[in-house]
Amino acid sequence: MGEFVRLETLDEQPGVGVIRLTRPPMNALNSTVQAELKAAAAEATSRDDVRAVIVYGGEKVFAAGADIKEMADEGYAQMAGRALELSAAFDAIARIPKPVVAAITGYALGGGCELALACDFRVAAADAKLGQPEIGLGIIPGAGGTQRLPRLIGPSKAKELIFTGRHVAADEALRIGLVDAVVPAGESVFDAAVASVRPYLTGPAQALRAAKQAVDGGLSVDLASGLALESHLFAALFATEDKNVGMRAFLAKAKPDFTGK
Repeated sequence: MGEFVRLETLDEQPGVGVIRLTRPPMNALNSTVQAELKAAAAEATSRDDVRAVIVYGGEKVFAAGADIKEMADEGYAQMAGRALELSAAFDAIARIPKPVVAAITGYALGGGCELALACDFRVAAADAKLGQPEIGLGIIPGAGGTQRLPRLIGPSKAKELIFTGRHVAADEALRIGLVDAVVPAGESVFDAAVASVRPYLTGPAQALRAAKQAVDGGLSVDLASGLALESHLFAALFATEDKNVGMRAFLAKAKPDFTGK
């Protein structure tokens, strides 16, 4: 368990792991938080009792960005290495081989938005604000914003958000595909995120892992290479216990009882 980031499990909903950020007041993503995010992602990956993950900053804020005080006096030589570390922290979240949902309250700006982009899905409060405001600091997003954002919402809209640095309200974020669901005022974003991952908790874990790997891996290569990756992962699942369970249940017209193996 880190100082600012920890992986928790829910007694009331076995199978859900929560990567919780607790660095008040705004969950600024300093170097310690970045290292702890990597450690939490590694733990979530390795634990068999974690079948899906929620990234959550609390009821008031998701994460308002990088720690500017930590970065303000640094030059190129110092930042050249640290930029790679920052990107690697969020990439560790993206590479968790299980469904990952960002539960967004308050602000998800700069690095906070990039952390949300590293998740598979995003559930936001009705009053949440997202954005990449780095341009106002004379810099650009440096932890996936210029790469994951255009892949998600298209290059033109991503450029507009990055060039202007404006904050995006939850309703617009839903309309442009930046978030997948908006939770009405007065309802719990965290509870909505838990409900969204519930179908995966008893699903075929190896097939879910392969599906995520195929989609994410295919986005970074040409179509032929993506199809080859898909074929490889498809065939590999025929060595799993869950493939046998699923197909036998289908033939017997029964509900499969997947083991995750």
